[in-house]
Amino acid sequence: MTARFTRVADGVHVLREPLLHVNVTLVVGDGAALLVDTLSTAGQAAELAAAARAVTPHPWTLVNTHHHFDHCFGNATLAADPPRPVYAHELAAEAMREPDRLRREAYAELRDAHPTLAAEVARTELLVPTHTVHSETVLDVGGRRVVLRHPGRGHTAGDLVVHVPDVDVLVAGDLVEQSGPPAFEESYPLQWPDTVAELLRMTTPATVVVPGHGEPVDAAFVRAQHAQLVELAWLIRAGHTGGAPPERVAAEAPFGARPALHAARRGYAELDGTA
Repeated sequence: MTARFTRVADGVHVLREPLLHVNVTLVVGDGAALLVDTLSTAGQAAELAAAARAVTPHPWTLVNTHHHFDHCFGNATLAADPPRPVYAHELAAEAMREPDRLRREAYAELRDAHPTLAAEVARTELLVPTHTVHSETVLDVGGRRVVLRHPGRGHTAGDLVVHVPDVDVLVAGDLVEQSGPPAFEESYPLQWPDTVAELLRMTTPATVVVPGHGEPVDAAFVRAQHAQLVELAWLIRAGHTGGAPPERVAAEAPFGARPALHAARRGYAELDGTA
């Protein structure tokens, strides 16, 4: 990994991992810092630590936006020596208590397109968060108020967003995606639009929104993605009511047939009470 942090606001910096385009956000206060997400492997996390140290010497607290490997598998490297606090939503932390399952799922996802990364992920130690969030927690990061909020179910059941109100930055995790379509494999597509609507209530026309993957965006981009999620949810409900197979819904839905098929199947499961 060759990447460095780029300043997006006063004391807020974003690093984009070049392979999967995962974003890590660094918030720097007076004598303290916060790292949001920790990448996929010990090696990536070590390079991330070096990049953060090029910006600040301050000790950091960690936040995981959710439990997927590319956002939390660097915890053990970044939270060690000395031990550092790690925050996540309570359901994300619960998922991380099953490291073997998460490693198997990550390996299966990566092995065809990224076999070297898959092998590294399969042997990465996973550190469970030390602090959990139910709905909201406010942190003092060197005199800066930083809000960790669970706006609702969307990409997963346990998504967290990180709001830095003094500079109008919102770290959205994979609830918002820029470099590709949203990922629906563990999603709640019928609830996702309401969750993004909650994010929009936290934005202004000047807000910098850091997506889980890709370039930082503005509130207008988030509104446009919200409209697509609303359309997708409507199509899922209509298809389920009409007895249409998920494949037919996916063929008409935004985001492309493959992501939309995952969404349709998950949405049908929500309506059937099995998700």
